[in-house]
Amino acid sequence: MSLNETPRAERLHIGLFGRANSGKSSLINALTGQEAALVSDVAGTTADPVYKAMELHPVGPVVFLDTAGFDDKSELGALRVEGTRRAAEKTDIAILVFPPEGELSAETEWAAFFRERGVPVIAALGKQDAAGRPAARAAEIEAATGLVPLLISAKTGEGIPSLREEIARHVPAGYGAGSITGRLVREDDVVLLVMPQDIQAPKGRLILPQVQTIRDLLDRQCTVVCTTAERLEKAYSALSAPPALVITDSQVFPLVHRSLPKGARLTSFSVLMAQYKGDIEAFLKGAEAIDSLNENSHVLIAEACTHAPKEEDIGRVKLPRLLRKKAGEGLSVTVVSGTDFPEDLSPYDLVIHCGACMFNRRYVLSRVQKAEEQGVPITNYGVAIAKLSGILDKISF
Repeated sequence: MSLNETPRAERLHIGLFGRANSGKSSLINALTGQEAALVSDVAGTTADPVYKAMELHPVGPVVFLDTAGFDDKSELGALRVEGTRRAAEKTDIAILVFPPEGELSAETEWAAFFRERGVPVIAALGKQDAAGRPAARAAEIEAATGLVPLLISAKTGEGIPSLREEIARHVPAGYGAGSITGRLVREDDVVLLVMPQDIQAPKGRLILPQVQTIRDLLDRQCTVVCTTAERLEKAYSALSAPPALVITDSQVFPLVHRSLPKGARLTSFSVLMAQYKGDIEAFLKGAEAIDSLNENSHVLIAEACTHAPKEEDIGRVKLPRLLRKKAGEGLSVTVVSGTDFPEDLSPYDLVIHCGACMFNRRYVLSRVQKAEEQGVPITNYGVAIAKLSGILDKISF
């Protein structure tokens, strides 16, 4: 990915769902005008969800999720259907592709699945060139699911412009209009970024939340000053007045808080991501559970990135250390990464999620919803560290 490209996590996620060989891959190719997806008459060609970043007029940068058929009965079918379910949790707009004939129980269940989660669903009745009674079939679909399908053909292009218009019409309100720094800054503010350059940020690189925050501040017409924790005092001395906002890596929250100039506000990259990608109110409420942790408690730490553990890794080393200092050395901690998020959260007393810069907001909110439905508190790295450091009430949101 070039530095000029929109990161996948910032793109609108459009998922195509349907039975095996229902025409999902062909439809992606027709929508984009490119051979973006592999097409075959053999059922099960799409084994795992395929993510394809594209530009879709008039929506802009999107990523299509080409999923395996949810009726896959092959030996690997259960794994493929599970992959499709995980893709559904990341979907901002779902396109449900209906076959020209057959029963509709599975499609009805998936339409209900998306509705329950507030995900817009567009119905597409595919392969019209092969269907003998599209109007009658459309009526069947509407009666079964409540969805009025668009009549489309990837082969002839019938209905494709209308489908693009429907996608644009269903873009979630406010999508793409959000700001990472939100209400914390105004035009011409000076903002100081404290960015430790350690093993988490190899030489020559900044981590993604830092890059995204810098770009957001520049778009907001702010002056951005960057430093490391070791040179914090020199950075303050170089400024003619205190910065309006200091954004720090959560790991050095206490250090930065101790030297915060009067009048300056303080937050962290992880806290900003908690608000931008997740549900900050849920995370603040979830952090209250930290006070109730004890030697017998079990905490789940969820990382978006899949990487080999590093020395002093925040999720695998630093956070567990802080938690055990608070609750006792017997506290049990389980760490998961990537899409390995348990369906059953009941064994845990608290879930602590990373900033999720690699996930889209829909996916983070699906995890928050799962935790809330099961009555398990959930919070975020930055919020948890501020709580554990005793400065949560001093942080700006």
